[in-house]
Amino acid sequence: MTQTLVILKPDAVRRRLIGEIVRVFEQKDLRIAELRLCEPDRAMFETMYIEHRNRPFFRELISFMCSGPIVLILIEGKSVVSIVRSLVGATNPSEAAPGTIRFRFGWSIDANLIHASATEMDAKRETRLFFPERG
Repeated sequence: MTQTLVILKPDAVRRRLIGEIVRVFEQKDLRIAELRLCEPDRAMFETMYIEHRNRPFFRELISFMCSGPIVLILIEGKSVVSIVRSLVGATNPSEAAPGTIRFRFGWSIDANLIHASATEMDAKRETRLFFPERG
């Protein structure tokens, strides 16, 4: 059984979509190993998104991720990274497949509600960052 990290971004929390989004994962028989509502930490997001540091949207992305409470979710299951990514959908909600979380609830590429680890390696790195006691 593997794990992955999902972050419900400030727009998902503001819009009160936590339960709806968690339900999508649970209905796919994935296990919520841990869930935390917390205030974001700028340094953690700067570390997490380090590969984007030289891109023009980096500062805006970090500011958005720190604009309000977030929900950290550690999800477990077989092939969990690929299953979660398929449930989340494309980064741009207008390009997301029908039925995905971003298609159903996302408003724009900037307000796309959710982060999901892209690979198993990213999932391990991001889990260690946000859930160090599990690393």
